[in-house]
Amino acid sequence: MKAGWLLVNGVGDLKKAVSALPKRVEAATRPAMEKGAEELVDMMKRLVPFKEGDLRDSIGWTWGNAPAGAKVLTQSDPDERGLKITVYAGNEKAFYASFVEFGTAPHNVATGGGNKSFSGVANGHPGSTAQPFFFPSYRSLKKRIQSRIKREMKKAIKFVGPVTQAEAD
Repeated sequence: MKAGWLLVNGVGDLKKAVSALPKRVEAATRPAMEKGAEELVDMMKRLVPFKEGDLRDSIGWTWGNAPAGAKVLTQSDPDERGLKITVYAGNEKAFYASFVEFGTAPHNVATGGGNKSFSGVANGHPGSTAQPFFFPSYRSLKKRIQSRIKREMKKAIKFVGPVTQAEAD
C-alpha cells in the first residue's frame, strides 16, 4: 500500500514538473531572445546608410507585431500562446527601407508615370544600388543568437528544482 502511494505521489510530481516545463523554458529564453534582437538591431543601425537618420531611427524590435507602416524584416514563429518577437525597419517617414536594402531598377518618377496610359513627360530615375543593412547583420549574428537561445532552453529543461508558483499556474 505504501509503495503504491509513493508511485502516485511520484506521478503527480512528474505531471506537475512536465506541465511547468514550457513556462520555465519560456521564462529562460525570453531574455536570450531579447538580447539577440538588441544585438541584431544595434548592428543594423551601424550598417544602415545614414543621411538624415530617419531610417536608422525606425529600426527596432518588439514582442508581437510590428508598428503600423514598418516593414517586418524577421520574426520568430509564434508559440501556442501567440508569443513572437519581431525585428522591423521603416515607418511612415522612412518608407524606403526595402529600397535601401535591395536597391531599385531604373523607373519613371513623374506623377502617374507608372501607369500604362501615362502621356506626360517622363522623369527617369536611374535606380539605386542596394545598400544592405539587414541581411548582412542577420547572417552575421544568426548562429550566435540561435546558440544562446538553445543554450538557455537546455539549461531550463535540465534544471532540477521545485516547481515555482508562477510555473504551476
